[in-house]
Amino acid sequence: MAPYERFAAWKECHALAIRVYKVTVGFPKHELYGLTSQIRRAAFSAAVNIVEGSSRRGSTEFRRFLDIALGSLSEVGYILRFARELELLNPSEWKELNDRQQRARYLTWKLYESVSRHTKSFTALDRPRPPSTA
Repeated sequence: MAPYERFAAWKECHALAIRVYKVTVGFPKHELYGLTSQIRRAAFSAAVNIVEGSSRRGSTEFRRFLDIALGSLSEVGYILRFARELELLNPSEWKELNDRQQRARYLTWKLYESVSRHTKSFTALDRPRPPSTA
């Protein structure tokens, strides 16, 4: 199992990205390079930033990638709203995707908080020590 697979946030973001890809197949062809591409990239970005961040050294870098993932999830949320208002999503598709997006955001935020607590606990240990003058 890859290290990122242990995170519930990644699992939910991954499931969201898969579902977004499947649902957007039904979007109009003229939206392929517009909304379709944008929501797919944002949903994929959320999952892939957790993957990349979890492989970095240190919790400070991981937190930075989680912050990017949270931004991508917010973007997905707005695009879902926009697509619903354009009637590109039926009510049940919108509800399913919106619920999944909110859960992914919640879990990613909880992971961010957890990593932040870890960062504060070990910040002094992570800092390089100044060279000794003796």
